[in-house]
Amino acid sequence: MKVLAIIPAAGTGVRMGGGTPKQFLSLEGVPIFIHTLRKFAASNVIDGIFLALRPEEMERARKDIDRERFSKPVRLVAGGTSRQETVGHALAEAPATTEMVVVHDAVRPFVELDLIQRVVEAARQHGAAVLGIPSVDTVKQVERQIIRGTIPRERIVLAQTPQAFRFNLIREAFARAEADGFYGSDESSLVERLDHTVTVLMGSDRNIKITKPSDLPLARLYIAQERERGERAEIRS
Repeated sequence: MKVLAIIPAAGTGVRMGGGTPKQFLSLEGVPIFIHTLRKFAASNVIDGIFLALRPEEMERARKDIDRERFSKPVRLVAGGTSRQETVGHALAEAPATTEMVVVHDAVRPFVELDLIQRVVEAARQHGAAVLGIPSVDTVKQVERQIIRGTIPRERIVLAQTPQAFRFNLIREAFARAEADGFYGSDESSLVERLDHTVTVLMGSDRNIKITKPSDLPLARLYIAQERERGERAEIRS
């Protein structure tokens, strides 16, 4: 396994409400995380997939995965109490043959295959690469509800996943963060602490992260559009 995709899915999804973790919510009868796994199983640059979950949710997820009969191995690993700990557990289980690691949010099911390929190729060349989109809003720096400054939009990128790294680099970044007691909001923030350059590629507005109830109508629209494109492709073939 040379290129390993790690899909952290151990969150509780409290912003969704209702008690069901967001990665298990249904989109057209299929859990969100399955839609995401389908994209990575279909990518020709991914060799294997680790899905990191809370231990009590593994049996539930395995039943959904077995129904899919993916063409690539999907291994379940136990997550932790934070995203960083969850990804760290998956890295510790990675085979020694791993060369590249791709980390992607379980609730970003609309990532396009060419974006996965591009970010892997960029990381292979530069060591680390992420997707990002420019901010269209004015960004304010605040402290206790008081504006302290305005950050020029041309200096702002809204980070997305997938984020891809050379295996040795991301392992070093996680080991350093653990030793220092540092917790980052994404994987690239750990690599940045090593003073290693992280390349940013243009992401996609469609690559949304489903985190709150108001995201679901847009997600259903995207699902319908993907199905329609697939049906048209079948007709042409």
